[in-house]
Amino acid sequence: MFPPSCPRRFLLASLVAALALAPAGCREQAPPPAPAPLKTIADHFPIRVGSETVQMEIALTPGEQQRGLMERGKLGDNEGMIFVESPVPHRLTYWMHDCPTPLDIGYFAPNGQLAEIYPLLPFDERTVASRRPDLQFALEMNQGWYSAHGVRPGNQVDLKALAAAVRARGFDPKNYGL
Repeated sequence: MFPPSCPRRFLLASLVAALALAPAGCREQAPPPAPAPLKTIADHFPIRVGSETVQMEIALTPGEQQRGLMERGKLGDNEGMIFVESPVPHRLTYWMHDCPTPLDIGYFAPNGQLAEIYPLLPFDERTVASRRPDLQFALEMNQGWYSAHGVRPGNQVDLKALAAAVRARGFDPKNYGL
């Protein structure tokens, strides 16, 4: 291989060069990073509504939407739950079955614009229906939150942030019209 007269430093340099040029399959490689775990209904996502940032839980599945905020005490000051309905706009109806917390609900159009706001009373099982038949999202917040923060009809929910949250939950935003 190398003559006996070859200096040892030449042999060492040759060995280092050979290892550096070896095919990637011969070298040990770090495993690829594990994918981030999917978020759940219990996770909060910072999403703007008007000029306010709300820490929203995202209710997507029929089970999550049916459960909503049942049996939950008071939410944090800027915490709420947004219900992302089917991509076909329709009249929205909500009620307060087993919900002890007074809430306000905001109904949003598919373009993210807040259209209507209604109070929801604890344990009141009468439905609170939207007037408009072309709505897609509902955001429940502590009662008085909308007025206290100056969030009014015409304000927008950040649909890009909402779509990113839906994606982080492992769902395709396109299936929700986002």
